[in-house]
Amino acid sequence: MTRVGRSEFRWGERTYVMGIVNVTPDSFSGDGLAGDVRAAVGQARRFVDEGADVIDLGGESTRPGAQPVDVDEERRRVLPTIERIAAAVQAPVSVDTYKAQVAREAIAAGAAMINDVWGLKKDAGIAQAAAEADVPLVLMHNQETRDYVDLLPDIVRSLSASVQQALAAGVAWENVIVDPGIGFGKTKEHNLEVMRRLGELRVLGRPILLGTSRKSTIGLVLDLPPDQRLEGTAATVAIGIANGADIVRVHDVREMALVARMADAIVRFRPGEC
Repeated sequence: MTRVGRSEFRWGERTYVMGIVNVTPDSFSGDGLAGDVRAAVGQARRFVDEGADVIDLGGESTRPGAQPVDVDEERRRVLPTIERIAAAVQAPVSVDTYKAQVAREAIAAGAAMINDVWGLKKDAGIAQAAAEADVPLVLMHNQETRDYVDLLPDIVRSLSASVQQALAAGVAWENVIVDPGIGFGKTKEHNLEVMRRLGELRVLGRPILLGTSRKSTIGLVLDLPPDQRLEGTAATVAIGIANGADIVRVHDVREMALVARMADAIVRFRPGEC
């Protein structure tokens, strides 16, 4: 069990849904709200009504070719929005950042989770920020190149190193979550293989977050733009849950919450529940 704000995430009982709120002008999926706090709060409220268990708010696009955002600009984008969302919804708020300063200030503003897309490789201070606040920390696999000796063992080794680094900094074991990093430092073929073999990450002993929503791999397979990847996303979410995902990070919360419920009824079936 992991406590996220006022919520308890009981791993293995069901799949949790993380709704994506982007306050960027250049999101790959076309849903960036460009600092519109009121719109972000409205989207967060809708997501919670639709079944989101946690809201993940990001102020820097991670799409290929995106321009880096400095600390001051990221703070300006995310801090007022986190404060407003945390006051407006019961679900906890996660901050999507790899900068320790932003993470600390986001927690002070009301965030209850840190989602680091670089798995401590860009700023190791993220782990100390999570430890000091006693909040969950998502460690995602990411790398600059697409070169691997052996894909899944390489990812497991990298994530294991990130997990050990987090624990050494004082992050509680129950607060560590891992993410294989679909779309980050991987080809289409790599991404498909990771989804097929997702269960191999279980060796790490931590819950798995899967973020496939509207990703380019879906577009490459189906030859569709981001706003037409709903069905492709649904397929990856269902298969991801079947292969061991504990949290799914999505743009289309209503639809994917239903997919998760149906997948859970099959994968996590317990006699007497149906």
